[in-house]
Amino acid sequence: MRPKLSYTHGTGTTALLGDTIGANLDRAVTVWPDREALVDVPSGRRWTYSQFAADVDELAYALLASGVAKGDRVGIWAVNCAEWVLVQYATARIGAIMVNINPAYRTHEVEYVLNQAGISLLFASLQHKTSDYRTMVEDVRGRCPQLREVVYIGDPSWQAMLRRGAGQREDLRVRSGELSCDDPINIQYTSGTTGFPKGATLSHHNILNNGYFVGELIAYTEQDRVCIPVPFYHCFGMVMGNLAATSHGACMVIPAPSFDPKATLEAVQQERCTALYGVPTMFIAELNLPDFTSYDLSTLRTGIMAGSPCPVEVMKRVVAEMHMAEVSICYGMTETSPVSLQTRIDDDLEHRTATVGRVLPHLEVKIVDPVDGVTVPRGTAGELCTRGYSVMLGYWNEPEKTAEAVDTGRWMHTGDLAVMREDGYVEIVGRIKDMIIRGGENIYPREVEEFLYSHPKIRDVQVVGVPHEKYGEEVLACVIPLEGADPITLEELRAFCEGRLAHYKVPSRLQILDSFPMTVSGKVRKVELRQKYQA
Repeated sequence: MRPKLSYTHGTGTTALLGDTIGANLDRAVTVWPDREALVDVPSGRRWTYSQFAADVDELAYALLASGVAKGDRVGIWAVNCAEWVLVQYATARIGAIMVNINPAYRTHEVEYVLNQAGISLLFASLQHKTSDYRTMVEDVRGRCPQLREVVYIGDPSWQAMLRRGAGQREDLRVRSGELSCDDPINIQYTSGTTGFPKGATLSHHNILNNGYFVGELIAYTEQDRVCIPVPFYHCFGMVMGNLAATSHGACMVIPAPSFDPKATLEAVQQERCTALYGVPTMFIAELNLPDFTSYDLSTLRTGIMAGSPCPVEVMKRVVAEMHMAEVSICYGMTETSPVSLQTRIDDDLEHRTATVGRVLPHLEVKIVDPVDGVTVPRGTAGELCTRGYSVMLGYWNEPEKTAEAVDTGRWMHTGDLAVMREDGYVEIVGRIKDMIIRGGENIYPREVEEFLYSHPKIRDVQVVGVPHEKYGEEVLACVIPLEGADPITLEELRAFCEGRLAHYKVPSRLQILDSFPMTVSGKVRKVELRQKYQA
């Protein structure tokens, strides 16, 4: 009997949305005009759906008056704030392409993005932590010939822009009528580990539907209030957060400009949030607050954990102590808007920790041999590929790189190694580039990490391969110890693994750390760990 192949497609009774983002927001305003749409906790500002739409339109009028045409690129280089959300929906209203710029970027990276995307108008924060955005913009502005205007959030330039919009109402109606759901609406730069980042170009159809179906699978309604501590510049914040909320009449809650575990739990408590988002390291930070038990999190029902696999012990605590019995795990990438796979709210603990779920409605996934591209049998590791409405239009102005990532069958090649189970659920076993090859044996870091999480002295762990003269690579465990625990030694770690892990998977090196190098979106930068400790 022929083995079952690692291919599956998502079916569903709910049709894809054919709206633009603006039309979808209009529908929400019509149905839920007086429900809260947005709460910016740091500033204390609140918007109902009707108020939010009015402010989105006011900014859209101003953009039209500023000469922003359909397809023009409008950049936003800012931390999480209400204005970020207004820019997201106002640019969609007029068919401009919003370009998300990582708030952690410095002048060299910003200059590249401004020129590569051809940004003509830039919205920017004034400052955050060590970043003085105005100084950095002035430093690069002379080398960015297409950049004609910069508007700073919290500065008189913001109000000056809004004043231009008077009398543009008819122009907005005309512009809205010219838009298609397949128009490009967003460029998100993927954080490449080598060379410059690539601008994944996404349409209304891509991101609106992805946000909508992610929200559907965790049963969002207008009663939900979604705490969003993940960055808006990333799909996790602006798609799975904002668009999932507004397509269901739910409320977006901004706890802080950037992730702060205390501010996050305070916002959940104050705003009676029903959903909370984060990567596992964020949930770990919240659970490890000294006063964690003092927060009332009883209103929480669901939420999304994504970005990296969730340790079993962390998931147990999120469900039991944070009341998130219906928490969902999502897997995706910027180029797929982002989510391809998601656990369901009634999945058991094992599926929520050992897998990243099953395919979303209206999408396809398959796992192929990385060498010849042939679909492998279920239970066999290979490269995960996905196809459907969520696949990006392409990398902005980079057709050759687009062709490397999206094949002629419109399959997006993720670069992730995965295994599809018999039930269609998928396990991520590593990045093709992260896989450790020791003496000819393939080692998937996730498997070793999951085992080491069960050590009583370990709070967090990342496993990477580093060069070894004899074996090619050896296994390095980078460990953050539990607070108050005695120091863990390599001998102790190896003894813990003895007889429970294959000998070649047992770490031969140990590095004790206070924290891991992270991207702004909360992913651990394994490439940095490899580079730092390769000697």
